[in-house]
Amino acid sequence: MLYYIFQYLDKAFDVPGAGVFQYITFRSALAFILSLLIATIYGKKIINYLRNQQVGETVRELGLEGQTAKAGTPTMGGIIIILATLIPVLLLAKLNNIYIILLIVTTIWMGTIGFIDDYIKIFKKDKQGLKGIFKVIGQVGLGLIVGTVLYLSPDVTVRKDTLTSRVKIENNIKPADLEEKSTATTIPFFKNNEFDYAEVLSFMGDNYKDYAWLIFIPMVILIITAVSNGANLTDGIDGLAAGTSAISVLTLGLFTFVSGNIIFSDYLNIMYIPNSGEMTVYIAAFVGALVGFLWYNAYPASVFMGDTGSLTIGGIIAVIAIAIRKELMIPVVCGIFLAENLSVIIQVSYFKYTKKKFGEGRRIFLMSPLHHHYQKKGYHESRIVTRFWIVGILLAIFSLVSLKLR
Repeated sequence: MLYYIFQYLDKAFDVPGAGVFQYITFRSALAFILSLLIATIYGKKIINYLRNQQVGETVRELGLEGQTAKAGTPTMGGIIIILATLIPVLLLAKLNNIYIILLIVTTIWMGTIGFIDDYIKIFKKDKQGLKGIFKVIGQVGLGLIVGTVLYLSPDVTVRKDTLTSRVKIENNIKPADLEEKSTATTIPFFKNNEFDYAEVLSFMGDNYKDYAWLIFIPMVILIITAVSNGANLTDGIDGLAAGTSAISVLTLGLFTFVSGNIIFSDYLNIMYIPNSGEMTVYIAAFVGALVGFLWYNAYPASVFMGDTGSLTIGGIIAVIAIAIRKELMIPVVCGIFLAENLSVIIQVSYFKYTKKKFGEGRRIFLMSPLHHHYQKKGYHESRIVTRFWIVGILLAIFSLVSLKLR
């Protein structure tokens, strides 16, 4: 909104300073500050409202130290993250940008699923919340929307060879003529690292690219479902999900900025994605919201994000990574989510296997997800969270090194 107002003031009246809103870096910085202020200032009011409405966490008896003391702590705090993200975005971003539209839809869509889940748990007194099948249907539905839009929208294009593109521009060839629809993505840590999902169907003949959606859209659905569930599993102890997510999102923000800038993408020899740089404004607001939420969610937590927050976080991270063609980097960027997911899969699979073979179920971890394993070993929550953050930072650095390490 403010972007369009200041654009009008700059063009119509040449108001001094109005042109600064054209810069993504300025609007991103402003979005971060505004979201941080909203989360910290109004976050307290939301927490008090949730407490007054008795929207408290019902803690299952898992035999973990300090667990009982958390009963009654306000949950649904993901509302803080959602509001602190969307308000700056609506004020500062280009709202006709296809990537911004997709991220807004993702936020509202996943936030609604998470809210329904939390509502059932709290007000319907059903600890299971929304049935798993309905969560999956919601995640698949979002994946179908995102995948279809990215595949069909004429506003979603790439320029693979940026150096050649620059030469062509100098020869008066229109930049739009250099952009192409593509289902290509990036394979990290490899030279000439672009891979087109359509190539999987090359056996279908000359027109195999017409059927690329058969691979691309299911891949989008899989990634959104996996990452949102990973974020959901990570939300188990104070500050873990918010902190690790902020690190991952900030890393993706740097990838987004360089992917959407033709000069930097040319220098780093990476795929240039026109108009994707606008997502940096959204990411800045999202990081500010996560940091602001962490102000109240750090140990001892005054509020939990609930599924309202965790499912939303995972969905947003997945869509950003897919949009900038860095989805294959997710296992590294979101390594904590992956570890939490795998710990549950391994634990359940091994338990079922040993029960069938030996007549009794055995466990690899003391408890899953992984952070509960360390709690069972006697580590304090703060130590676990801090060490997971450190691992997340190391993974983030390793991810950024991939820009030059091939």
